[in-house]
Amino acid sequence: MLSLTLLPERLAVCRLDSGSPLPQSAPGEACNLWSVTRTAEEVSVVLPEEEALPEWKIEPGWRGFKVAGPLAFGLTGVVSSLTQPLAEAGVPVFIISTFDTDYLLVKEGNLDRAREVLAGAGHEVR
Repeated sequence: MLSLTLLPERLAVCRLDSGSPLPQSAPGEACNLWSVTRTAEEVSVVLPEEEALPEWKIEPGWRGFKVAGPLAFGLTGVVSSLTQPLAEAGVPVFIISTFDTDYLLVKEGNLDRAREVLAGAGHEVR
């Protein structure tokens, strides 16, 4: 069983072209999740909706669950224990992993269903 806490803010998942400069400033310290990932093909940014810049490709309306951590690197099946029941229920997800833990994002319209499914799979959802 994992313990998940719902983050209070609405999040946006954004895409910038691969050659774009990385965002220069982070949201305030009250922000619970801000992530930048650069690959050869793109720059992905996850941050509170109101912080997204209009020139970015923006997918708004996400809500995030934080998995209680820190999680040991040797653990297996953490993400699959969350995503498998959600996939079976038809709930799309966006996952972010950090050194200490994982974050599970679902669209706000799927939030109640995701809570129900995760609790039904034996996870503690707050």
